[in-house]
Amino acid sequence: MNSLKIHSAFHVLVTYRGNNFKPYAIMDPIELGKAKAFNIVEIIEYIPNALVMKTIIKKTTGNVTAVSIDSGEALTEKIIPFDKFLQIIDGKAEVVIDGQSNFLGTGDSIIIPAHTANAVKANERFKMISTVIKNGYE
Repeated sequence: MNSLKIHSAFHVLVTYRGNNFKPYAIMDPIELGKAKAFNIVEIIEYIPNALVMKTIIKKTTGNVTAVSIDSGEALTEKIIPFDKFLQIIDGKAEVVIDGQSNFLGTGDSIIIPAHTANAVKANERFKMISTVIKNGYE
């Protein structure tokens, strides 16, 4: 995977298929301003054939990220050493934890336990909030 920089605040990860490239993830690593109201659903947009991530809060003890995933895209399976809380804020998602599919709609949430294989699939496009807490583990 290669990284291509656009604007000063956004990064695009690009995957290559033969001579064609496909945007995979557009990430905004800049935190939102504090003490300012915002609509979480509206701060992140859908981009065709892509995954978009907007940093809400990023600290050494954890982070909160808004994510949109277009239909047919996915966060590939991975294992992280921390619990992760996912809340669907628009659309429907398939969250696979240790091979078990969980189908979530707007307003639904799930906690992915630390050290478990997990993937997130967009059978249709959706938006979610992902919260990882990195503190308090022994």
